Amino acid sequence: MKHTDIINSLDLEQKCALLSGGTVFTTRALPGKGIPAITLSDGPNGVRKQAGAADHLGLNPSVPATCFPTSATVANSWDPELGEAVGAAMGEEAAAQGVSVLLGPGLNIKRSPLCGRNFEYFSEDPYLAGKMAAAYVRGIQKNGIAACPKHFAVNSQELRRMASDSIVDERTLREIYLTGFEMVVKEAQPKTIMSAYNLVNGTYANENTHLLMDILRGDWGFDGAVVTDWGGSNDHALGVKNGSTLEMPAPGGDAIRELMKAVQTGKITEADVDARLDELLELVFTTKAAVDAAPGKFDADAHHALARRAAAQSIVLLKNENGLLPLAKGEKVAVIGDFAQTPRYQGAGSSAVNSIKVDSFLDCLAESGLNSVGYAKGFDRQGKPDEVLKAEAVQLAKNANVVLLCMGLDEIKESEGIDRADMKLAENQLELLAAVAAANPNVVVLLSAGSSLESGWVKDCKALVYGCLGGQAGAGALVEVLTGAQNPCGKLAETWARSYADTPAKAHFGGDGPTVEYREGLYVGYRYYDTAGVPTAFPFGYGLSYTSFAYSDLKADENGVTLTVTNTGSCAGAEVVQLYVAKPDATIFRPAKELKGFTKVQLEAGESKTVTIPLDDKAFRYWNVTTDRWEVEGGSYQLLVGASSADIRLTAAVTVAGTGAPDPYAGKDLAHYRTAQVQNVPDAEFEALLGRPIPENKVHIDRNMTLGEMGHGRSPIGWLAAAVLGTLLRRSIKKGKPDLNILFQYNMPLRALAKMTNGAISMGMVDGIVMELQGFWIIGLVRVIVEAVKNIVLNSRMEERLKNS
Repeated sequence: MKHTDIINSLDLEQKCALLSGGTVFTTRALPGKGIPAITLSDGPNGVRKQAGAADHLGLNPSVPATCFPTSATVANSWDPELGEAVGAAMGEEAAAQGVSVLLGPGLNIKRSPLCGRNFEYFSEDPYLAGKMAAAYVRGIQKNGIAACPKHFAVNSQELRRMASDSIVDERTLREIYLTGFEMVVKEAQPKTIMSAYNLVNGTYANENTHLLMDILRGDWGFDGAVVTDWGGSNDHALGVKNGSTLEMPAPGGDAIRELMKAVQTGKITEADVDARLDELLELVFTTKAAVDAAPGKFDADAHHALARRAAAQSIVLLKNENGLLPLAKGEKVAVIGDFAQTPRYQGAGSSAVNSIKVDSFLDCLAESGLNSVGYAKGFDRQGKPDEVLKAEAVQLAKNANVVLLCMGLDEIKESEGIDRADMKLAENQLELLAAVAAANPNVVVLLSAGSSLESGWVKDCKALVYGCLGGQAGAGALVEVLTGAQNPCGKLAETWARSYADTPAKAHFGGDGPTVEYREGLYVGYRYYDTAGVPTAFPFGYGLSYTSFAYSDLKADENGVTLTVTNTGSCAGAEVVQLYVAKPDATIFRPAKELKGFTKVQLEAGESKTVTIPLDDKAFRYWNVTTDRWEVEGGSYQLLVGASSADIRLTAAVTVAGTGAPDPYAGKDLAHYRTAQVQNVPDAEFEALLGRPIPENKVHIDRNMTLGEMGHGRSPIGWLAAAVLGTLLRRSIKKGKPDLNILFQYNMPLRALAKMTNGAISMGMVDGIVMELQGFWIIGLVRVIVEAVKNIVLNSRMEERLKNS
């Protein structure tokens, strides 16, 4: 241990006190022992240090900071160097604000386009997500503070997010949902990792010894601190035993007593506590020193410029019929759409940044050299039909050569706490597009959305510019692309399905009950569409340019490929060259192709460059559930080089030596997995893949029943509370403004009452509530009262002891 002397000077109560938060966003200090508190802050796309009363949902004001493009946006740049620059700027701002730990980036896999938090995540592909997230972590930690990649692991939906159980086979877990985290740990050495709310195969992620001890600390060698998601601790003692360092936000004295009792009864050992405390002290002392040494200010203008550059390099040109774009100087344009005036540039929830300044499209257009004939709002942002607004927009469209129509998802469609109901744009926007296109066919759609959409409406526009969620400077980046000052070079980091019905996980995403079955297995995103032969609207890795590129002279071996890329067009541009690996004759079933490398090359018109894309230890491996290790199937592989997963330009064959492992699926009926027809996998086949029976999907009346499920109990009080919460939630949704606080409460398990109330509610009180819900009405209420009194007395005495220590 690195801090033996300090640890030996502490008694058990002091040790246990340090392993949970002191306030919503700070650790606990023991000044008498020379241990300071440090501040943690949300920060996937900018620092959200709260200025007043702290909350974890982004509801209260925070200190102004640069709002960079979201991770979903910057992933479209396929540029780790850009990601590292953004991370470094965020780390600089965090340190200037006294923040030691920046809670990000998020790199969960986009299993379904309906996950409400997809805007915070990089990709459906673990290799791309891992490379981009590792770059962010390196940038954030350059000045000595800590990044905190999240949420570890298999966290793919917001419904019941604190109490859902992700049921996933070991191979899929390793290859799809953990590989990105593995890359981050090994390539960027993050000082902290945030554990996920959910269970993984029956055990909460924060106390899951397989995840935290066997894999994270054992296989990957992580020696930093694991931080719980806010309220994500289920059994604090088991968390400490199994590798979780710091329980957040501020559970109060009850959590300290729980940990002490676990040591005293032998449930865990004091050595377990000491190991976690050593990790925490290392984090506290090193990051506090970095914050103290950092300047107390940063160059806001330079960071705004970086945010604009990041947004511009991440824009994806999805359609450009007849070369409508770029627009010539002086082109007569009409601007339509509410988002032109009030930009949609970030997601809602704990990642929401109080932006230093926000550019609007209308203001940036005024400086573009284009000739605007006017602006019309066009539609109601929340989807309410308005014929007057539509008529005004149509009339304006007739007065211009080109219509710039700003469309997108409104703020609440993409938010922490709630999943999307569908993949569709609001009907009033689609009706407006059709009406405007009938009046003027030269329509350029500028799209603001942090995730993929059903896009049958693309036929009604001649050009489609996908800005994703471009941050505070995203509007200026869009203008740069429209005028040709920036040649669009972004490529999609996720597939756009033609419809939600085409997506592989649709039957098992966001359903009723506590379990979530990952029946699609390995076939996430393009791995499904390419293997099953399902047509898409826009494939993974797709993006157009104002120039064109040719690939030639491929040379390949098992260590990588070298090729020549030539700009065959008339202007400078950047191309993202993608390397996929395939094994058409595989015995061990696998996707048709998988991304294993990429590079971005900048070329002047007519210029050629030789580029090399290396292959690493992840290129040919698969997880063998029989040998319980990574193996390689020997034989011939294809190395596929292309401009997208569906646009392969060059192919080479290489022979790879195998490890000679037995076929883990021999004798098993896995027909759907061998053909990727995974939308409707039978129970027996999923059980064969899992290697165990499918768990029961049933609500239980215990500490982990959610508040919204109390109607399943046997208490009139519970029925009433659930009914009131449900009514308030439905009412807010009907208004088009779902209440995030109510949403959080509705999906919150009862145990979180003891984890999220700063010690005001103890777990003993929660157990009294559970008894009440189980039908022991009088006994349950009496227990709540007795435990409440006991909690107040014990907390007061404990805080006095800790204050004087």
